Amino acid sequence: MVCNMSIAEKERSYIFNTYNRLAGITPYFVKGEGVYLWDDKGKKYLDFLAGLAVNSLGHCYPSVVKAISDQAEKLLHTSNLYYTEPQVTLAQMLVESGAGEKVFFANSGAEANEAAIKLARKHARLKGRENSFTIITALNSFHGRTMATLTATGQKKYQIHFTPTLPGFKYAPFNNLDAFAKMIDETTCAIMVEPLQGEGGVYVAESSFLTGLRELCDRHNLLLIFDEVQCGLGRTGTLFAWQHFGVKPDIITLAKALGGGLPIGAMLARGKAAKAFAPGDHASTFGGNPVTCAAAIAVLREISKPAFLAEVKEKGAQLERGFMALKEKYPAFVKEVRGLG
Repeated sequence: MVCNMSIAEKERSYIFNTYNRLAGITPYFVKGEGVYLWDDKGKKYLDFLAGLAVNSLGHCYPSVVKAISDQAEKLLHTSNLYYTEPQVTLAQMLVESGAGEKVFFANSGAEANEAAIKLARKHARLKGRENSFTIITALNSFHGRTMATLTATGQKKYQIHFTPTLPGFKYAPFNNLDAFAKMIDETTCAIMVEPLQGEGGVYVAESSFLTGLRELCDRHNLLLIFDEVQCGLGRTGTLFAWQHFGVKPDIITLAKALGGGLPIGAMLARGKAAKAFAPGDHASTFGGNPVTCAAAIAVLREISKPAFLAEVKEKGAQLERGFMALKEKYPAFVKEVRGLG
């Protein structure tokens, strides 16, 4: 058996130093169930990270594990040149949930956002706007770490070591409709925002802001893209965060919680945007993999249940009451309470 220090030493020897492992946790985790993790010494932990917004049903949720196991015994992978039933079933479920009309499957949130960026540019060209390629995003946003999504991310700290970034992105302050409006010009093809900024500091969009963005996009013939990679799929008490505001995007991106622990991303579009991609425009070798789609089907069935979403709202309200009580008791330490769900 490998000792704890040996795992840490091997990690430093063989894996790129791109993650700051949590200080004070030297054991490694070997088991997860519900909201708990167990290390190699048998010590039990309450997992507050939830896989960075991935494990919305907890660790090893029974129906998700069964779906993965059952599918793994039948078919692990095949090319997207062929049909597979889990991929089509998941796509149908997402479309019927109201997220869009067509689905593109990828492996992560960054890949889903890459697809959205490409689709927005292709859509503009199909409308005869060859020079419309710019996407306006929000300051403090986070859209991924590929070169395009890194550039879309409105935080210089993530870009500083990888300049020059790609052309075609502008940034405006979140919840500042006038600033977004002033940035629109003949090169603009889309506006892309998170309805609730997660990594940027848990800032909830104002309803008037999203409504205004919808009106701006309609007036200027632009696409409205909602990145719900982190805030979507039940986390706010509705299946999609945009449902709180009644503002429907042209394109929505999903990932994280969708796979229940397996890597999957999805980009959905509606209207003319749903017809813009043609064979060869975009692809992914592993996108829509049968096993990950089987897991996502099981996840979506659970988090779509009204009782599940009602419980999210209930727990969210309970947390808010608790945090507000802390703010009242410790005003010098708790400055503000932000969140949804």
